[in-house]
Amino acid sequence: MTEPKTIVLDIETASIQAHVWGLWNNNVGLNMIKEDWRILSVAHKELGNPSITYLEARLPSQEKKLLRELWGTLNDADIVVAHNGKKFDIKKINARLIANDFGPYSPVKIVDTLLEVRRVAAFTSNKLEYLTNLLTTEKKRTHSKFPGFELWKECLAGNPEAWAEMKIYNIQDIVSLEELYVKLRPWMAEHPNLGNYQDNDNDIPVCPKCGGKHLIKRGVQRTQVGQYQRYRCLDCGGWSRGREMLKNRAERKHILQGQ
Repeated sequence: MTEPKTIVLDIETASIQAHVWGLWNNNVGLNMIKEDWRILSVAHKELGNPSITYLEARLPSQEKKLLRELWGTLNDADIVVAHNGKKFDIKKINARLIANDFGPYSPVKIVDTLLEVRRVAAFTSNKLEYLTNLLTTEKKRTHSKFPGFELWKECLAGNPEAWAEMKIYNIQDIVSLEELYVKLRPWMAEHPNLGNYQDNDNDIPVCPKCGGKHLIKRGVQRTQVGQYQRYRCLDCGGWSRGREMLKNRAERKHILQGQ
């Protein structure tokens, strides 16, 4: 039996430092950039494994080593879970990999908890801090010693206390994100089908969302012209359906398609 390797991931990036003329309504030209952004740190863990990996690049010269290790992690993964991962984390990682002459890592499925929660719910906020405070026991950490932008500013200035705070902050993000992901997973209609990763020789239905095998038949799902067995997973609570129609062709011939 094989299981997909699912990685929970979060990155922190440096700000773009630029010369500006005022505080409001600035259009920053490329020739006004003093120092471009880069990846400062990354934390990741394999789903269900308590071990957490934390990497940091306190200096620009250390970023390539961080990227090399991160490339290896992504190359070995089947699924990556990140909050705002499709728009931010993965694209930012890709940008720095390309800029540092890395080739593509192996194709990986991205589960973006921000996009998934937007599809099924209307919370007051979809920020990780709000969602974890509301839905999980592991809360997203606030960096009170270096509030707001101060943490990034002090890290760029080389403050060791700020870097210690960044490590705690980055690690806690993925701990809280993992719990949020597991809580949201039964609701995800477009989650990668985990049954497709398993060698199922026992002809036992597998939950496509969590990979569990404790499923019960519960009702029938009807499309416009067909019926399918519906299943509920006793492990995660998610719903799925069988792939074979319950009625044969002869039984379906009098079911008409509306126009």
